[in-house]
Amino acid sequence: MSELRVRAAGPEDLDTVLAFWKVAAEGPSISDDREGVERLVARDPEALILAESDGELVGTVIAGFDGWRCHLYRLAVRPDRRRRGIGSALLAVAEERFARLGGRRADAMVLQDNGTAHHAWGAAGYAREERRRRWVKPLTG
Repeated sequence: MSELRVRAAGPEDLDTVLAFWKVAAEGPSISDDREGVERLVARDPEALILAESDGELVGTVIAGFDGWRCHLYRLAVRPDRRRRGIGSALLAVAEERFARLGGRRADAMVLQDNGTAHHAWGAAGYAREERRRRWVKPLTG
């Protein structure tokens, strides 16, 4: 694999990111639209992290920090580029960001039935927390 470049996304990347998630991310999210991702990048320009190889998007992660907790979303690697260290590189950059911001623990949003993701997160040192479940309420119709 050629050299991997990891960087924060800018507004010019958003259409590419949204198209990428349709191919590489598991399951759509209520926020997977231009407006939602624009709002993320405008509010926290370093949160959406991209991995590129030869100028092509090959991975993403959202590393959100609310001042108290560190949250990871949308860790996605292009299917034909998996198991080559791209996810690990993205997580390393995300974790460095959290440490720089004073974060003490990161949590990852992972679909319960995505066994491939469970393996990847476990290999990265993350463990499933059985004591808590996420409760959600859509705020839009």
